[in-house]
Amino acid sequence: MLNQQISQIIATELAVQAKQILAAIELLDDGNTIPFIARYRKEATGGLDDTQLRHFETRLIYLRELEDRRQTILKSIDEQGKLTDELRQAIEQTQSKTELEDLYLPYKPKRRTKGQIAIEAGLEPLADLLWKEPQHEPEQVALTFVNDNVPDAKTALDGAKYILMERFAEDAALLAKVRHYLQQSAVLVSKVLEGKEAEGAKFQDYFDHQEAWRNVPSHRALAMFRGRNEGILQLSLNADPEAEEGSRHSYCEEIIRDHLGIHLNNQPADNWRAQVISWTWKIKIALHLETELMGALREKAEDEAIDVFARNLSALLMAAPAGAKNTMGLDPGLRTGVKVAVVDNTGKLLATETVYPHTGQEQSAMVAIFKLIQQHNVELIAIGNGTASRETERFAKEVIKQCANKPQTVVVSEAGASVYSASELAAAEFPDLDVSLRGAVSIARRLQDPLAELVKIEPKAIGVGQYQHDVNQTQLARKLDAVVEDCVNAVGVDLNTASSALLSRVAGMSKTLAQNIVDYRDENGRFDNRAQLKKVPRLGPKAFEQCAGFMRIANGKNPLDASGVHPEAYPVVEKILQATQQSIQELMGNVSAVRQLEAKQFTDEQFGLPTVLDIFKELEKPGRDPRGEFKTATFMEGVEEISDLKSGMILEGTVTNVTNFGAFVDIGVHQDGLVHISSLSDKFVEDPHKVVKTGDVVKVKVLDVDVARKRIALTMRLDESAVKNMGKTDRTSHAKPRHERSERHSHNNSVMGNAFADALKNWKK
Repeated sequence: MLNQQISQIIATELAVQAKQILAAIELLDDGNTIPFIARYRKEATGGLDDTQLRHFETRLIYLRELEDRRQTILKSIDEQGKLTDELRQAIEQTQSKTELEDLYLPYKPKRRTKGQIAIEAGLEPLADLLWKEPQHEPEQVALTFVNDNVPDAKTALDGAKYILMERFAEDAALLAKVRHYLQQSAVLVSKVLEGKEAEGAKFQDYFDHQEAWRNVPSHRALAMFRGRNEGILQLSLNADPEAEEGSRHSYCEEIIRDHLGIHLNNQPADNWRAQVISWTWKIKIALHLETELMGALREKAEDEAIDVFARNLSALLMAAPAGAKNTMGLDPGLRTGVKVAVVDNTGKLLATETVYPHTGQEQSAMVAIFKLIQQHNVELIAIGNGTASRETERFAKEVIKQCANKPQTVVVSEAGASVYSASELAAAEFPDLDVSLRGAVSIARRLQDPLAELVKIEPKAIGVGQYQHDVNQTQLARKLDAVVEDCVNAVGVDLNTASSALLSRVAGMSKTLAQNIVDYRDENGRFDNRAQLKKVPRLGPKAFEQCAGFMRIANGKNPLDASGVHPEAYPVVEKILQATQQSIQELMGNVSAVRQLEAKQFTDEQFGLPTVLDIFKELEKPGRDPRGEFKTATFMEGVEEISDLKSGMILEGTVTNVTNFGAFVDIGVHQDGLVHISSLSDKFVEDPHKVVKTGDVVKVKVLDVDVARKRIALTMRLDESAVKNMGKTDRTSHAKPRHERSERHSHNNSVMGNAFADALKNWKK
């Protein structure tokens, strides 16, 4: 019954049929994973994709938590003997945790309040009398309630006020009305704390900032909350932004008065009743709802920031791989040298070295790199984008000039490489390798296959989010883990080469099972077919069912094992082969032959049209990689520092991060520039993620540069006018004109290249 109710709610939200959601609930409860359900149970769910299923999973958790809380609250109120039919109905109908807690508020066990103490002192009749019959003189009536526990009329009247204030502040319908008004009209106010101006300079945009609560974007909200947490900013809500300065009354008091049906007509008790309303707002409801709305703003901002992080992570993980080529990884450094690692086309480490091209040892460094390129037939050189990246790229290109084969140089993000280097996984993989050299290995491998390498790093350390340390870490980890899982299973995993880290992200796998697969492979050699997975210790039927379709075996005994066809569906392929009188080798990859087939001919009770059509796709392009074509940005020569930039320059760069307010682009100056949402396109852009994604290669124009604050304004609208006056930034004090720097670099490169050529001749002798 509960599952049916939940399925109806989620189905309405996703605009699908309730039976689709009910089937998904049953599959999930039966231990199936989201990737498996999305890929291999389309008949049951009506083709719900992984995005819909992830939303479904989140809502299912929320609604089940809501139901557990609902039952707890019903039991608590019932045990108090206060559960009326009307209250039960209200509690059972709500689908909001906030509304549920509002309904429970009057019955929630709490410490003794001033209102409860007043009730115990016998003052409730006084409160009800003055509230309902304002013609009575408050002080005179209050005197009749004076006793040993109530020393005077003032104490009696105050006690009566507290009784009513607490009663009204626990009125769920009233709270809903005031909450709605604040959500629509309240303004978030940010002020700098006195004396914190210098210390909090990075928050200066919020020293005197006001913005409608409902319009605050996630990045500004999180920035202000961080400022508050660091003791720089003070945040508050202004419930009456339209009120005249100095006004003592709030519109919220009118809402309270109207809700309670109170009319103040100069009756003897009206001043007292007005105070009750004012105190109810200022002392009870205002504080309660400000705390709640601040929490809601933070939660909304965190959700949006996590979603942005997730989309960026997905784009990065799904970036096109450079392919199985021998690759050199260069982890740039100045004083500490450039760390070098060479890996073969499977990612196996072949050689390491540390060279010092930027500290007067250019010749020996060049000879060392040249030797490694020649010895290992290096086809790609991956260069980390950190400090000395451009200098290292220039150095590598000088070496390449002397090479018979010309490796392609590519600057890649080194975010998270240091995290991997110091991890237990890296230590287990390279126990005898220096930590600093492990980073170079990671840089090389992430160019070959970003997904396979980046799964070894904690997702939030990959560096494609903002304010990731300010959001709910449990929620962030859950979301990012889901992204990694979906990406890995969308691409598939080579069972004979995948690391335990990559295998552990396959549907149905755990870290233990993944390591058991690696251990089995090490002991018994490569897998020849998927069925061998059943021999892996502790890998039972359910785990096999979930993972088998996502495991790939290249050049195995059964060509289908290299495809996305699940072993359970192999009988369908047998039917197809019998009908076509072709072998599997003849049919796979034969697009024209596959497209002549009629899908309905091969359906049965177990395998419907969606599965058969998916099989056809796999037969047309077996083991196809959903990732795009590999592309790289070419940075402009001579533009290597932020001080080299000039307004109007048109550069090529790589999108490193996409937020709700724009996109950050790496243009090769060690500081990403921002393309504001308004500069992403000539058309109106509502969501930047619909225009660009992480990893895209784009052309941008420099609009403005603030060297002091390290801010670069870019535009993808190449006809947009650049800022002529750089304002506060005097760029001439930071760098020579670009043509002088280019000539200097050219001269240095020439000298370096000539010296290297001489040294190379001596080495060859």
